[in-house]
Amino acid sequence: MMRRHWLLVGACGWVLLLLMVASRFINYNLRVPDDYGGKAESRTWTELSINTVKPQRPILHPNNMSQSNVGVFSTVPSDWHSVEERRLDLLASVCRNSSLRNVTHTSVNKFVLDRIFVCDKHKILFCQTPKVGNTQWKKVLIVLNGKYSKVEDIPEDMVHDHEKNGLPRLSSLKENEIRERLDNYFKFFIVRDPFERIISAFKDKFVKNPRFEPWYKHDIAPAIIRKYRKIHRDPDDSSSHKAPGLRFEDFVRYLGDIPGQKRLNRQFGQHVIHWITYVELCAPCDITYNVVGHHETLDRDAPYILKAAGIEHLVSYPTIPPGITRYNRTKVENYFSEISKRDIGRLYERFQGDFRLFGYPRPDFLLD
Repeated sequence: MMRRHWLLVGACGWVLLLLMVASRFINYNLRVPDDYGGKAESRTWTELSINTVKPQRPILHPNNMSQSNVGVFSTVPSDWHSVEERRLDLLASVCRNSSLRNVTHTSVNKFVLDRIFVCDKHKILFCQTPKVGNTQWKKVLIVLNGKYSKVEDIPEDMVHDHEKNGLPRLSSLKENEIRERLDNYFKFFIVRDPFERIISAFKDKFVKNPRFEPWYKHDIAPAIIRKYRKIHRDPDDSSSHKAPGLRFEDFVRYLGDIPGQKRLNRQFGQHVIHWITYVELCAPCDITYNVVGHHETLDRDAPYILKAAGIEHLVSYPTIPPGITRYNRTKVENYFSEISKRDIGRLYERFQGDFRLFGYPRPDFLLD
C-alpha cells in the first residue's frame, strides 16, 4: 500500500513538471490597456506586426530610478536627433510640393487652434491627434501645469474633462497672444500610420466605446449607414449575416467620399477629430513644429520630446506596454480584406497627405 502511495506521488510530480515546461510555449492572451491606461484590450502575441524590428528599450539612468519615474525612458539614442531632423526635412519638402497642396495645407483656423493645448509655465504647445496615445501626453501637460504631481495620480475621467483638467486651448487666447506662442513656444504632435489610426478610431468609437459616448452609435453611425451602406436584397448574401451597427466598409466609404464627408462632418461637429487627417487637425505645413513624434517609435520619441522641451527632470511619460505601439500589418490586412480596391483607393487619396508628409509608405499590399 505504501509503495502504491509513493508511486502516485511520483506520477503527480512528473505531471506538474511537464505542465511547467509546456506553459513556456503556450501563447497566452495578454491584457494591454487601450491608450496605455484605462480599459484593457485583449490581444495575443500573434497579433503583433510582422516584418518589424522590436524597439530596443533604452537603459534607465540611475538618477531617474525613483518610484515617481518608473515609466520614463530617461536616455535617448545618440542618433535620434538626426532621425527627428530627417522627419522635419521630409515634412518641409512635401509641404513645398505644389502638386500636393490641396492635401497638405489648411488654414490655421479656430478648429486647428482648438486642438492645441498650452503649457505657459514651460512654454509648450501640444497639438492633439486622437487615437495616437494622446491621453498620456495630456497627463504630462496636466502635471506640468501643476494640477497633479505625478501622471499616475490623474483620474482617467478627468483627463478628457476640459472644464477640470486645467489645460487651456490656444483658441482661448487673444490673437496677439496666439501669435506670440506660435512663434516662441516648443511645439510638437504625434502621428501613426493613417490606416491603422482609422481602424483604431472605428474600434474605439463604434465597436467598444469604452468611455460610453452613445452619440457615436446612436447618431453618427446611423447617418453613415443611411448614406453609404449598399442595399442587399438577396437573403443568401453573406453580408446579411454580419453584426448589426456600423461596419468597417461603411466607415471607409464615408471617409473616402470627400464632398459627402464634408457635409456629414458639419452635422457631426467636433466628434470627427478622431478620424480626420493630421493636416486638418494640426496644420503641419502652416505651423512650424519642433518635433513630430511617431507612435511606432514612441519608446524613443517620448524621452526625446521631454528632453528637447527641457522637462525631462520634471515629469515622466507613462510606461509603454511592450509591443503596443508597433505597426500591425496583419491587423490592417484583416480589416481591409473585404473592402473593394476602389474604396481603398479613394480612402488613400483622402489621406495621401498624411502618408506623404510623415513618411508612411503607400500601402501597396492593399491597393495593387
